[in-house]
Amino acid sequence: MDLVWRPLALADAAELARLHAAAEQVDRTGEHYSAEDLTAELTGPNIDLPGATLAAWSGDRLVGYGLVRRRDQANPVHRVHLESIVHPDHRDDTTAAHLIAWFARTSRQVHAAHFPDAPLELRHDTHQNQRWIAGVLTRAGYTHRRTMVSMRVDLTDLPAQPPLPTGIQPVPFAPEHDLATLAARNDTFADQWDSTDYTPQAWRHRVTGSTEFRPDLSFVVLAPTGEVDAFVLSHFFAADAAGTGVREQYVSWIGTRKALRGRGIGSGLLGHALRAGQAAGFDRAVLGVDVDNVTGALNVYERCGFRTADEWHAYLTPID
Repeated sequence: MDLVWRPLALADAAELARLHAAAEQVDRTGEHYSAEDLTAELTGPNIDLPGATLAAWSGDRLVGYGLVRRRDQANPVHRVHLESIVHPDHRDDTTAAHLIAWFARTSRQVHAAHFPDAPLELRHDTHQNQRWIAGVLTRAGYTHRRTMVSMRVDLTDLPAQPPLPTGIQPVPFAPEHDLATLAARNDTFADQWDSTDYTPQAWRHRVTGSTEFRPDLSFVVLAPTGEVDAFVLSHFFAADAAGTGVREQYVSWIGTRKALRGRGIGSGLLGHALRAGQAAGFDRAVLGVDVDNVTGALNVYERCGFRTADEWHAYLTPID
């Protein structure tokens, strides 16, 4: 049966969750999604459902999708982020060619509408087990440019954690710290590869306003001025727990302002958050980091007991 291609709609969220589940049986990325998760994702501020999503249907079954996510800034390149999942039964050359052509065409349209004067690059991340799409991207001229790793630590047997420096007191995250934490995030990630500033709208949708955010497992260090000097923010994804049977504290954001780095504030604050996760009954904690992170974050996480679990690869290509 020939596939029918059309944009995604919010009403497709349940089918999209089933597609992710079918792909996970083969790819084993460790990621699971509910229809509610995907509805929240598809209503994000940088998602254009009718103009920048694609769904492949075989009868009444969703068997593939693609998505082009614009960035908030061109810094200086507008590096759009691509996403796709194809059902294992439909991973063929015809589907691959359709996706690759659509990615290029749609990315140009999104780029022209937002950052027409900046260079354009396309980025598609893949888990180390997602070999089919990695091969598709490579044959289309994308290159493996960057590696990120997922790191885990067992909270049921948490090793001794680094202490916070004398005089540094962690403060539980509260709504009044929201914009100050955003400002600290934008400052501390300014020198990170492929990082752009979050807008308040995107920050609240994806981070502090999401249903997965755990303010009770999130902490900040405040300056006398009320600015946030350091932060650790955590999330909990119920769909992952349902799929794996493991309750994970996902440490989503960690940062320390440049002037305070090297004093043990980041590792001490992370250790404080991990002990909170342990006390709340979580089985393990997980985070992701670029292996070439310029701040040496990998060493900070290893001091807290984290060890590499798997890899994610960023494939990129420039486009005219």
